[in-house]
Amino acid sequence: MYSMTGYGRAEYNQDGINLIVEIKTVNNRNFDLNAKTPRSFIMFDDLIRKTVQKYILRGRIDLFVTFSDKREKDATLSLDYGKAKNYYDLSVELSNKLGIENDVTVGFLLKSPDVVTDEISFDASEFKDLLESTLIGALENLNDMRRIEGEKLVKDVSDRMETISSLRESILIRAPKVALEYKEKLKERIEEALKDVKYDEARLLNEVAFFTDKSNIDEELTRLDSHVKQFIEIVTVAGSGKKLDFLMQEFNREANTICSKSNDIEITQLALSLKNEIEKVREQVQNLE
Repeated sequence: MYSMTGYGRAEYNQDGINLIVEIKTVNNRNFDLNAKTPRSFIMFDDLIRKTVQKYILRGRIDLFVTFSDKREKDATLSLDYGKAKNYYDLSVELSNKLGIENDVTVGFLLKSPDVVTDEISFDASEFKDLLESTLIGALENLNDMRRIEGEKLVKDVSDRMETISSLRESILIRAPKVALEYKEKLKERIEEALKDVKYDEARLLNEVAFFTDKSNIDEELTRLDSHVKQFIEIVTVAGSGKKLDFLMQEFNREANTICSKSNDIEITQLALSLKNEIEKVREQVQNLE
C-alpha cells in the first residue's frame, strides 16, 4: 500500500547534457498530472503520462523536467537585411536632423540587436530513451518514499481499528442492560406516583417493549463488526484507498445511528469516542492510494 504523498528525483549529467526529473505528489481522489517540461519536449507528453500511470494510480502529481544541452553544435548564421536597413535609415535621418556626420559602418550594423541570428538544429527525439529512463528513476525513488509512508499509515489505521472494535464490544455489552434499567426506573416512577394504587403491569411491559425496539442497535453493531473485518482485509490490498474511503463513510453512518438511537449516557459517550476514532482513520485513509 502506498501513501499518495511523496517526492522523487533523478538526474542525468554527462557529456554536456543535463536532464533533471522531479516529481511531487499529494492526495487527490483521481489521477491528476501537471507536467512542466521544456517546449522542445512537448512531443513526449503522451510518453510521460503513460509512464507515470504505470507507477501512480491516483493523486495530484506535479512533475518538472529541466533540460540543458551544452554540447558544441554547428550553427547557421542568418542576416535580417530589413532590420539592418532600418537601422541604417534611422542613422541617416538622425544625422540629417542633428547635422552631424553619419559614422554607421557595416561592423556596427552587424552588432545591432537581432540583425544576425544563429540557428542551431535541435531534434528532441534523440532524448526519448534518456527522458524515459530518468523519469522511471524519479518514479522509483518516489515510490520508495510512498511505500515507507504507506506502511506507517496502514499500521496506524490498523491499530485504530482495534480501538474501534474494542469500543464496539463495550457498546455491545452495555446495550442489553439499558432496557432492564429503563424498566426498573419506569416501574419506580409509576409506583412512586400512584402509591398504593394498583397499575396495569401489561401496559408497563408494552412501554418497555416499545422503548427497547426504538433504541435497538443490534443491526448497527453487527454491520460495524462486518465493516471492521472488511477493512482489515482491504487495507492490505494495494490501490484500495478509494474502497477504504467509501467504507469509512459506512463506519460513520453506523456510529451516527447508534448516537441517535441511544437513550443511555454511557452508550452515547462510547459512540462519540467511536466517531472520533473513525474520523481519525478516515483522515489517514484519504492519504492512501
